Amino acid sequence: MYDAAVLWHWIEFAVRWLHVITAIAWIGSSFYFIALDLGLHRDRNLASGADGEEWQVHGGGFYHIQKYLVAPERMPGDLTWFKWESYATWLSGFTLLVLVYWIGGELFLIDRTVLDIPVWQGALISAASLGFGWVAYDRLCQSRFGDEPVRLMIALFGIIVLMSLFYTHVFSGRAALLHLGAFTATIMSGNVFFTIIPNQKIVVADLIAGRKPDPKYGKIAKQRSTHNNYLTLPVIFLMLSNHYPLAFAGQNTWIIASLVFLMGVTIRHWFNTRHARKGNPHWTWLATAVIFLVIVWLASPRAYSYDDEAAADTFAPGAERFAQAAGWEEVHTIVQGRCSMCHAAEPAWPGLHWPPQGVMLETEAQIASLAREIYLQAGVSHAMPPGNLSDVTPEERAAIRAWFEGA
Repeated sequence: MYDAAVLWHWIEFAVRWLHVITAIAWIGSSFYFIALDLGLHRDRNLASGADGEEWQVHGGGFYHIQKYLVAPERMPGDLTWFKWESYATWLSGFTLLVLVYWIGGELFLIDRTVLDIPVWQGALISAASLGFGWVAYDRLCQSRFGDEPVRLMIALFGIIVLMSLFYTHVFSGRAALLHLGAFTATIMSGNVFFTIIPNQKIVVADLIAGRKPDPKYGKIAKQRSTHNNYLTLPVIFLMLSNHYPLAFAGQNTWIIASLVFLMGVTIRHWFNTRHARKGNPHWTWLATAVIFLVIVWLASPRAYSYDDEAAADTFAPGAERFAQAAGWEEVHTIVQGRCSMCHAAEPAWPGLHWPPQGVMLETEAQIASLAREIYLQAGVSHAMPPGNLSDVTPEERAAIRAWFEGA
């Protein structure tokens, strides 16, 4: 039991680290090229026939960058493609989704007070929703409706709002926000895999064959790249939200998630306007602040009333064995004495208005259902309680380890 739990913990950590690394690479290159494209000087008659140019300085050197609207006359032999950052980010993120929310579905995916379904059904809904998101978005972009950029973005926001509502009525609050982020990230990575890179390959093939490339492929790729630019910041917020119960564990989760996308638009609009040298739209900062304050108000601690006694006394599948294992009575007493003053529906610790991370450890069912987390956080490691504020002794930690490993 010890080896499996610890190994699984490190596997999750490794995949999460990989996901963060690849996401930084993708987001960094995406933001850079959007800023570069917007900042190009297009008012110069360049002998090369390029659409625009810019001089940049970085790392002690100077760079002279030119962009061709379609392509240069001759295809260079050392062309660099920016695609694996996107692919690796999605693949590592999907793997993490499977590890945490499918395999660990009893803890993190399913909330029986929201919808009482088996984990396997939740996993199927999870997978199907990601596929649906890409298909619906792609069809919308390819339709006549997608010819008008503003109209298309409004429709996309409408889809996101509906998915926010859907996810919060199917999954736990934590899983709902994470899935909305995965839903959006799937659209973004799908843009790269199914549209942007294939269109660029068509242009390259035409050039190699001596044909004049059709400018429409570049135009379509630019549209999808712009969408990705505006969707990036909300995805980051949603991926970080699982650390903050105020964001995911209230009654207004779907509204909060929807407003996050509006904040992403206002923030990116400021940066994009500045990069394009079209002014300094200070109103976007005010708009962002107002939206954020609305989110803070919607996430009021009043939303954290927990009065479902049946749910509190419901064991997760397979968890009852921990309540029957040797050492249970001692561990139950330890957790209630050292942990439940914070991890309660109404925490007794000064300054806490809701249970940290939305985790409650008051009833036997809640403690047994979170046996693995208690073992990792307070048995194997000293992560909990923070700073050992409740004075857990080495003997008590040893008792937690013995109980879990013997179950």
